[in-house]
Amino acid sequence: MNQSDDINELAAALSKAQASITGALKETANSFFKSKYADLASCWDACRKQLTDNELAVIQTTDIYEGRTVLITTLAHASGQWVRSLTPVLVKDDGPQAQGSGITYARRYALAAIVGLAQVDDDAEAATARNSVDPALTRKVAQCATLEELTALFKSLPEATRASHSNIFSNRRRELQ
Repeated sequence: MNQSDDINELAAALSKAQASITGALKETANSFFKSKYADLASCWDACRKQLTDNELAVIQTTDIYEGRTVLITTLAHASGQWVRSLTPVLVKDDGPQAQGSGITYARRYALAAIVGLAQVDDDAEAATARNSVDPALTRKVAQCATLEELTALFKSLPEATRASHSNIFSNRRRELQ
């Protein structure tokens, strides 16, 4: 069974949370692929407050299913309603580092999937537009007194402007949390 009998209250709360989740920034360097990614901490930073404010919790545990390690991710609501997913933990070997890495990787993607969290690319267009940061927009971001105001401002902007100013929004989001 992957969900409680009813999920109406959970769905309503998740909808409210998703309205203010802006995305996890890809700020961690992957030296092997010469790219950046949103690590687990960034994913949590992007949704923790919004989930908490709407009485939602994410519970991640591991188990063995059909001889393989799986990650069980449960999105639970204060009402007792819940939804659950299973994600296989894929590893190269049985060593502890490989297991830990596989679990962390699975946790990141399962968290993003169950709450609808996008991982926002911060190193493509934004990197080429860093010198064209709009000072007026920077002031508007600094004047946002709540996460809701910041989110509304972010969502009101064209995608290209969001990308070129994502660092400013991310920094202000951390200040407000």
